[in-house]
Order: sequence, then C-alpha cells, then structure tokens
Amino acid sequence: MAATDDSGTKWEVQLRKGSLDLVILAALRGRCLYGLELLGLMQGFDSFAISEGTLYPLLDRLRRDGVVDAHWKQEGESKPRKYYQLTPLGERRLADFTQRWRNGVADIEHLLSHPGPAPLNRRVQAR
Repeated sequence: MAATDDSGTKWEVQLRKGSLDLVILAALRGRCLYGLELLGLMQGFDSFAISEGTLYPLLDRLRRDGVVDAHWKQEGESKPRKYYQLTPLGERRLADFTQRWRNGVADIEHLLSHPGPAPLNRRVQAR
C-alpha cells in the first residue's frame, strides 16, 4: 500500500508542477498582487499551496518570459512591496493555457465516463 500512496503523492506533485503557470496567471488576471498576497491566495487552495521558495523563482521566470510585469510600490510608512500583474502577452498566454486545460479536462472526463473497447485478449475469447 505504501507504493500506491507514494505513487499518488508523486502524481499530485507532478500535476501541481505542471499547472502552476496557469494557476499563477489565473490568480493575477484582472488584478495586481504583491508577492505575499499572491502566496496567501495560493495557500487558500489545498491543491496549490506552495512556499515562498517556489513562488518567487516562478514569478521571476514569468517576468523574464514577458508574461508578468513587476513594479515596486511604496504604501505609507511600510516597506515597499513588489506588485505583479499580467502583461498583454500574459493575458494571451492565460487564454491559451485555459483553452488547453479545458480541452484536456474534457478529454479526461470523456475517457473516465466512456471506457474504451475491451482489451484484445478479451475480444478473442468472446468469439
């Protein structure tokens, strides 16, 4: 049973890793958030709770890729905060990722609801 649990955990980690770009872009859609604010939002979702050590390198890569813009903003007496928002390229990338995600989910749902034909060895026995 431990192997099954370990396999499930690895699968969950890979799913999260593969969808973090989409999740970050979706979280920034239509708003500008500073890093810890975004982190708090992410931690509100069990499936996508991540650490600062994961978030900030990801945001830096998205900034270098041109899909996220970052700027510092001073608010009152507090330390300045770095805010992140989508660029026009980020908006297009989010739309593309969203369509691909929805298509993939629809394909998986179809396969789960409509299992394929019986394996070849069963078809031979049925004759």
